[in-house]
Amino acid sequence: MQKSTEKEVYSWIKSIAVAVFIVFICRQFLFTSVVVYGESMESTFENSDKVVVSKISKIERFDVIVFKVPDKDEQYIKRVIGLPGDSVEMKNDVLYINGKTYEEPYVKRNYKNKVSKITGDFTLKELTGNEKVPNGDLFFLGDNRLKSKDSRELGFISTDSVIGEVKFRFYPLQEIGIPK
Repeated sequence: MQKSTEKEVYSWIKSIAVAVFIVFICRQFLFTSVVVYGESMESTFENSDKVVVSKISKIERFDVIVFKVPDKDEQYIKRVIGLPGDSVEMKNDVLYINGKTYEEPYVKRNYKNKVSKITGDFTLKELTGNEKVPNGDLFFLGDNRLKSKDSRELGFISTDSVIGEVKFRFYPLQEIGIPK
């Protein structure tokens, strides 16, 4: 009877160890969870939303990403606007990338104080001194442009600082699913 109990305990320990190892590998290399802080991504994400971030996604324009802020122990969640080689400009609340206009349905525009302009006019040259996004960098903006600390203030971020792309919201439960 003692041998049978020892075998059973050993089997459980081995199973738990394998499960812990698999979870560690997945969190380290495939995905992680992140809590959204602040209001810079409203109304796409609210403060305290919990999301799953894929660490293996290819980052494309308009993806929502999580990245490490240079020289700080912080992570931001923002939307990629400019990829390497892109020129980015904002005129009269219209986004221009490489001279082509883009609609931004994700931008929060329903303010009570009837703000006439959500995003101030800018060019990359004015903000960063560069006419195009450099190789290895990204230009990013928050969806809540009036309350976002983004590339307009921080400049470009290195693609090396990107943790991954937001793929799924799992909290709050009424908002569970793939974000738009």
